[in-house]
Amino acid sequence: MTIRVMLVDDQELLRTGFRMILQSQGDIEIAAEAGDGAQALELLRHTAVDVILMDVRMPRLDGVQATRRICLAEDGSPLPGAPHVLILTTFDLDEYAFAALKAGASGFLLKDVPPTELVAAIRAVHGGDAVVAPTTTRRMIDRFAEVLPTPHSAPGSDALGPLTEREREVFLLVAQGLSNGEIAARLVLSEATVKTHVGRILAKLNLRDRVQAVVLAYEAGLIRAGATD
Repeated sequence: MTIRVMLVDDQELLRTGFRMILQSQGDIEIAAEAGDGAQALELLRHTAVDVILMDVRMPRLDGVQATRRICLAEDGSPLPGAPHVLILTTFDLDEYAFAALKAGASGFLLKDVPPTELVAAIRAVHGGDAVVAPTTTRRMIDRFAEVLPTPHSAPGSDALGPLTEREREVFLLVAQGLSNGEIAARLVLSEATVKTHVGRILAKLNLRDRVQAVVLAYEAGLIRAGATD
């Protein structure tokens, strides 16, 4: 299956670099390019796209606002069939990156990402996964939060109401940035069982991926905001 990609960045040189990398892949094609979020929205009206590489800081309409319009309905729920958005940032943990994840992005990449990682990230989100690796998730939590309670000490939250006790445990470990393998080791479960739990958690909470689970944990007070230095 060919993955149709849209490049959205106000710097033409960067778009050219990404295009050269991606066009060398047999399963990826560049479906469209845009210089800002407004142009991207216009192109999406008549262009089929699977994955969008979205810059954050652009004129007219920035990447956060564009991502929200692409990924979320007016009531804030995920739009079925919407393209997956990967946010492009100049600096690790750009101040807008968390806002973009909240707006529905499936993860973020640094603009100097190695070509192999860029290609792998596009394939991952096209397959329904998030591209924020556990180590990056932990850095994000360090940036935006002070304390993440353990499963045994976590406060109750209406947001987690549909989950069973075991699913709450798994959810909190996902929110800490642990991989399925690490969660399996922590809870003495098989990775297959953890994967099943994660799938059920995302379905029950109407979340697109693990990144959205981190956002929910933050907003539900399971992660308390701390210093950003």
